[in-house]
Amino acid sequence: MKGYVSIGLLGLGTVGTGVVKLIQHHQEQLVHQVGCPVSIEKILVKNLEKEREVEIDQSLLTDDPYDVVLNPNIDIVVEVMGGIDETRQYLLEALKAKKHIVTANKDLIALHGSELQSTAVENQCDLFYEASVAGGVPIIRGLTDGLSSDRIQKLMGIVNGTTNFILTKMDKDGLSYEKALSDAQELGFAEADPTADVEGLDAARKMAILARLAFSMNIELDDVEVSGISQISKEDLKYGSTLGYTMKLIGYAHQENERAEVSVQPTFLPNGHPLATVNDEYNAVYVYGEAVGETMFYGPGAGSLPTATSVVSDIVAVVKNMRLNVTGQSHLSPQFPKQLKNQNEKIAKYFIRLHVLDEVGAFAELTRLFSANAISFEKILQLPLDEKGLAEIVIVTHRATMQDYENVVQEIKNLSVVKEIKSFYRVEGDGAK
Repeated sequence: MKGYVSIGLLGLGTVGTGVVKLIQHHQEQLVHQVGCPVSIEKILVKNLEKEREVEIDQSLLTDDPYDVVLNPNIDIVVEVMGGIDETRQYLLEALKAKKHIVTANKDLIALHGSELQSTAVENQCDLFYEASVAGGVPIIRGLTDGLSSDRIQKLMGIVNGTTNFILTKMDKDGLSYEKALSDAQELGFAEADPTADVEGLDAARKMAILARLAFSMNIELDDVEVSGISQISKEDLKYGSTLGYTMKLIGYAHQENERAEVSVQPTFLPNGHPLATVNDEYNAVYVYGEAVGETMFYGPGAGSLPTATSVVSDIVAVVKNMRLNVTGQSHLSPQFPKQLKNQNEKIAKYFIRLHVLDEVGAFAELTRLFSANAISFEKILQLPLDEKGLAEIVIVTHRATMQDYENVVQEIKNLSVVKEIKSFYRVEGDGAK
């Protein structure tokens, strides 16, 4: 190996700028870690004349991706430009040119990670993507290295900072969803088009990656059941708080008897649960292992330097492998065939809010329906509404199968005493767990 390692950077936005800053300012520490200098050879940008937030030699900039992808002097291609189809093609060509890849692109890894990984192995190259999930939180390395000897049973995560910020503002400050979203956009936590965040798509991509690693099973994006936060009201949060719960958009992955389920959905957590106290734009992933028990990874889920820290940590890992001549050997193919749970195997508690006729026998009719489907009540609220002749009922069930719960919801819609199902959510955790 030559006396230094050269980096080619695809993208110089928020994360790319952070990567450049860390490589420039932490060079002494990097040399100590890997035993040689790490230098930036070329950077792909859209606009060569744009003023940058970081001081950098103009000769390093290019608007031709192949000045990076096929550059014979570059050892590691760092992809922080985003995108899927075009970016996939660049990375495949880089791998075939024997270049190692570090990427922060969760969309690409969720959709094409298996293809990229197999191409990396074929070419004896490393492919690392710690920054693709939860920014500066080292959850991927935690699963693949720190907890590699354990059998992971369950993951619960807040893996999207935008939605966590919105829900925090709705819960703590009493803002409407619309106002909280507007504030998130003004502060740069939400895009002008926030669909991927608020509808759960961003979190779903991250959960597909985590579940694939945690369960050693080829979980794909289409296997993740997804619902977002755009329909959550202040009333939902108020009733949840009354019953001792906090609302979060939770990525949930559970494996039992080698059968898995993965979902992203608004979920009520007991106020004593560690994830209930994760606020604003922060991320956290709660991991249940057969041997280790319960652990939690917590930290900033986005931002220039936190995310860049994960990227540069991956660069360090690649360089160490290069020096040991073991690149392309760290990847393990899925150990287990993909088997997904059916609706009778998915078990949870549920919160449901109803508007019913305020008359004798209405609640008894609801009780009989739930009982007939083997679902019992854990908590109940019944309150009069301003609208004459109606009452609001909030129920939290005991644990029940998804199939039984879906049957109840369909049957409730046919009850004459029920005017409207206002909302329903999953409830997870029990007490402080």
